[in-house]
Amino acid sequence: MVPTLILLLFGFQTSSDHEDVGVFAKALWFLHEFGQSDCSSANRDRQIKGTLAKSISADRELTLDEVDGLIDSEVFQKFAGEDNRLTEEEISTALEMATPPSRQRLTPEICRHAALLTTSFDMIESEHLQSINQLSDWIAKNWTPDSTLHVLITCTGNSRRSILGASMGNLAAAYYGFDNIRFHSGGTIPSAFNKRTIATLKEIGFQIEPTGDEAERGDSKTPNLIYLVKWGKGLEAVEFSKRYNVKTNPQSDFSAIMVCSEADQECPTVPGASLRISMTFIDPKLYDEGAFEKSKYAERRDDIGRNFLAVMANARRKLQDMKWKK
Repeated sequence: MVPTLILLLFGFQTSSDHEDVGVFAKALWFLHEFGQSDCSSANRDRQIKGTLAKSISADRELTLDEVDGLIDSEVFQKFAGEDNRLTEEEISTALEMATPPSRQRLTPEICRHAALLTTSFDMIESEHLQSINQLSDWIAKNWTPDSTLHVLITCTGNSRRSILGASMGNLAAAYYGFDNIRFHSGGTIPSAFNKRTIATLKEIGFQIEPTGDEAERGDSKTPNLIYLVKWGKGLEAVEFSKRYNVKTNPQSDFSAIMVCSEADQECPTVPGASLRISMTFIDPKLYDEGAFEKSKYAERRDDIGRNFLAVMANARRKLQDMKWKK
């Protein structure tokens, strides 16, 4: 079994009802962190899994020959030691060393869900791969440890996809050590923080509570309640439906991500944004009041979450590579 400390670092409970994630998942994470630069890219996820599926032996070890082309020999030997065989225990030790402090601040339930999503980068839609790379490049170029970098997620009503994007983006940033990257949400025609969006975020461990205050209504009949959203210790944001350009959102030097086709068409430019990216998703609203409603909101939450986890994994590796080249 993996040592208790490592389970805690990855957000898992230590009680007997939670099983070890297994050597395959840990080997995948090891290559995301220490493999060749593009091993953290969603483009190579399926290939890496195929290699690992053939490589992990019955004794739960890896040899350099089995992962040749996926990791530099010097890096592999650093963790494998003189026998040149990487055991599950050695993989776990390497992952413990690489765990960013901000990941430990996430609630265990949220951290566990993020870890699960990082094993499914091969499910990311091909049309999103270029956008993921664009955003990770922008982060690697503009991020510094002593200042906050802002990303604005925009859709039409700022009730579903944009709030899912901001919430899952903030989770992804903390998971990969970017606790000073903050995601915000906004819309072109504000409405209200939808109850189904709240439910699907709560389902994976977000704590969402009304503050008792109300923001300006987009629709006179629909209350626009203000909520406090928490995803870990000292990790929180005030969330409600609003226009993308309100004063509480970033006004300059931010990246704007358009997550619905309507907002993408209505906002060909976003004032103040240094980067504008189209990364559209189907609206889960289409399934409201139907039997698939809960499942489709969870599906969209996880689709968006995978994208932003892949962004952060890629940005982390790019920053590491830039540091090593200096």
